[in-house]
Amino acid sequence: MLTLETLQAFIQAYAARLAELCTVLDDLDNRIGDGDHGTNMARGFRTAADRITGETFADLGALCQAVAMALLASVGGASGPLYATAFMRFAQSWKDCTNVDFGQVATGVANACEGLRARGKAEVGEKTLLDVWTPASEALAAQPDEYGMRAAVARATKAALASRDIPATKGRAAYLGERSVGTCDPGSISSAVFFEELADATVGGVTKTSWQTSAW
Repeated sequence: MLTLETLQAFIQAYAARLAELCTVLDDLDNRIGDGDHGTNMARGFRTAADRITGETFADLGALCQAVAMALLASVGGASGPLYATAFMRFAQSWKDCTNVDFGQVATGVANACEGLRARGKAEVGEKTLLDVWTPASEALAAQPDEYGMRAAVARATKAALASRDIPATKGRAAYLGERSVGTCDPGSISSAVFFEELADATVGGVTKTSWQTSAW
């Protein structure tokens, strides 16, 4: 079950985790991108977390829309519009709901994933966050319950680490082509962390990857 309280807790936890991993994500991005993915994501979700703190929202849709607007206003590069799109899709999926079950969570994640695909004009296998969101969404859709959520985390983690072996064909990293092989995609790592924290907020007891060591 995802409630207003657990969604707010998730945003707070994800913002804190991004702050912890900021240097790791920036270092990865420095190898294949602009070097600021961690900084941008940490700033954006900190802004979103601050925006929703102490606020009362009528439903999950309104809360997700507030997060989307905060991200658009504060996240630089491609990450802002992409995550804003994801949260707008969540807002549409969970409008008028103060809590949703795992089936509705799966629907929201699937809709967000489609939004990311359309907004980024990307497909799986191009070394982008879609390589993580897609298998995570598929796992949750196949088993919309606590076990499916845990399976989504496992698949997200595996995909994020596998991004190391994929040559980039989208975004700034595409200029490097084969030279991007050997570096994990920072957007894939931050996406895997997204699913870790979402699962921990909804089902609890999630074992979290030590990205500071495993991402290299």
